[in-house]
Amino acid sequence: MESDALHTAIRTLLRPLVRILLRNGVPLGVLVEFAKKAYVDVALQELVPGGRKPSLSRASVITGLTRKEVSRLAALEGGVAPESQQYNRAARVVSGWVRDRRYHDGRGRPASLPPEGAQRSFAELVRRYSGDMPARAVLDELLRVGAVRELRNGRIQLVTRAYVPATGEREKLAILGSDVASLIATIDHNLTHPPEQALFQRKVAYDNLPAEALPRIRGEATRKAQKLLEELDRMMARHDRDVNPAAGGTGRKRALLGIHYHEDDLGEDE
Repeated sequence: MESDALHTAIRTLLRPLVRILLRNGVPLGVLVEFAKKAYVDVALQELVPGGRKPSLSRASVITGLTRKEVSRLAALEGGVAPESQQYNRAARVVSGWVRDRRYHDGRGRPASLPPEGAQRSFAELVRRYSGDMPARAVLDELLRVGAVRELRNGRIQLVTRAYVPATGEREKLAILGSDVASLIATIDHNLTHPPEQALFQRKVAYDNLPAEALPRIRGEATRKAQKLLEELDRMMARHDRDVNPAAGGTGRKRALLGIHYHEDDLGEDE
């Protein structure tokens, strides 16, 4: 039955989430409150029959919560976490540095940049790819997570070709929310649309690999995935009107491709 498959899927995806919650001291009651809030938000904002206004009574019926509880939860604020916004801004600066030839050296690699200057400086890079964020704030963030370093001559050097916080659980947990949500939304789209409208969602997996093979597999996966993401980044940037105002077009859409690598131990009976 479909319900059995769904229940199994829920138990499977909850285990790693609960592991993170317990490690960070989040009790069950907090997760339950968040789940109730999500149920109410979706019921009121997304599952409203065409042409009708959101109804607390209908939300109560489909969520199983009392009307009083639905009213209370609907009034709670729940916006985008500041860490997610900061992550997006910093990631755009690093991405622009990697792909934009104006900020490359003679060998086609991201050049070390002076902190200030009207052209080809870190401050100009931030203005181009991070809007109104102060250059000093972006620099402090990238220094803090180990994405850049300051050289003795005062120039700023890019250390990593992707913004992945090397320190700070707070930022990594913000990525947990945004990236996992995108994956689940993609699966939901594919469950509710015909095959010809499906979004790309694939993986390759083997379950009887020797430990000695993993370093090579991990290295190859990282290298090829990074190359693919950089190629798509350059292509998407040509159509993004923040980066390329001449792109034109109508509407405002978001598109992303996420790649992750995972490995674990399996018992003899698995």
